[in-house]
Amino acid sequence: MKNYTITVNGTVYEVSVEESGSAAAPVASAAPKASAPKKAAAAPKTAAGAQGSVKVEAPMPGKILKTPVNAGSSVKKGDVILVLEAMKMENEIVAPQDGTLVSVNVAVGQAVEAGEVLATLD
Repeated sequence: MKNYTITVNGTVYEVSVEESGSAAAPVASAAPKASAPKKAAAAPKTAAGAQGSVKVEAPMPGKILKTPVNAGSSVKKGDVILVLEAMKMENEIVAPQDGTLVSVNVAVGQAVEAGEVLATLD
């Protein structure tokens, strides 16, 4: 019997496959394993510990597709600072006011939850 760990759409399954000498199809049993999806290992584009006074939060859970603006850049109200994919749609996350982007707290490919701080402004 061989054991495998398989991830399908972010859900981890432990699968046991019994080996047999015949040409019959292997028998597999799958049970979901309780674990959270892994986040991207890439480091966010920010200076260590730098946080601004205005927080930009995720309006919904999703995955970060783009971070077109780097920390330290000046932004105007309505400028796109991140692109978040949710439900197969690209959602532009915009600056809520004029200011300087102090930190980008997420990386491209990272999964985020609703309410998570994505970036900060001053």
